[in-house]
Amino acid sequence: MLFSGSLFAMRRFAVAGAALVLGAALAHAQSGAISNESHDAAISGADSDSRSYSSSTDFAFTDSSSAEPAAAASPAGGGGGQYDNRSRRGGRQYTFQAGAGFNAPIGNDIPYITWGGNFLIGGGLKLAPNFSLMGEYGFIQDKLPGALVAAGQGDTGNTRIQSLTLEPVVDLFPKRSNSIYLVGGGGWYHKSTNWNVLVGYDFYGYPVYATAATFSSNQAGVNGGIGFTHRLGGVYGDGTAKLFAEARYLWINTPKLGEANGLGTTELIPVSFGVRW
Repeated sequence: MLFSGSLFAMRRFAVAGAALVLGAALAHAQSGAISNESHDAAISGADSDSRSYSSSTDFAFTDSSSAEPAAAASPAGGGGGQYDNRSRRGGRQYTFQAGAGFNAPIGNDIPYITWGGNFLIGGGLKLAPNFSLMGEYGFIQDKLPGALVAAGQGDTGNTRIQSLTLEPVVDLFPKRSNSIYLVGGGGWYHKSTNWNVLVGYDFYGYPVYATAATFSSNQAGVNGGIGFTHRLGGVYGDGTAKLFAEARYLWINTPKLGEANGLGTTELIPVSFGVRW
């Protein structure tokens, strides 16, 4: 009787233990399924985020790549437009020059004229990058040789030449900082020859002369020569001012020797230095 009761108790304990084990197994399985579902959901979410990110990145990249040339073109285009406006500004482009130097007589002039100085100023139109048309005023003053001064019974003497000419200028290398140009033209020349006598001294002791005799003539003349320019850089390297040095041959059809107001044709080599822009 006691044995059968113990056996019955053991069976009840075994059934209860089996139930506990089975319940634990079911609980573990459910938790594993929930964990797997959570893991799968996380992976799915990550994939979705990744795809979403990739898609948004691709969209942003595509959008930026398509917008990038436009953005790049806009400043460049704007800058190009400004540059073009500067380089192709409407209206005429003007040019100016001013210079001074010395003169040397040649040929027929040597017995009737000596060395002296010159001054020139001009302005005109720049018709092309390498071609300008300049209107020019020139002034030359040279001394008379001693023998000619004595023949005219003067103490000193000089020759003065004023001119109004039209001068085409061709720049051989217009885009370079250092260039060579050709100049030549002609126009109207007025030449006067003067004998002066001493009449006294001023307050500071300098001699004062008066013109004792003079003659003059008006005639045509031509000139031509070659020059060198150096472009000044400007603040941004875009300067338009140029320093120049040039030498020309000048021929004036003054009256022949023996004619009224004539000492023969005039030939000089004016050498000038200055600036043009």
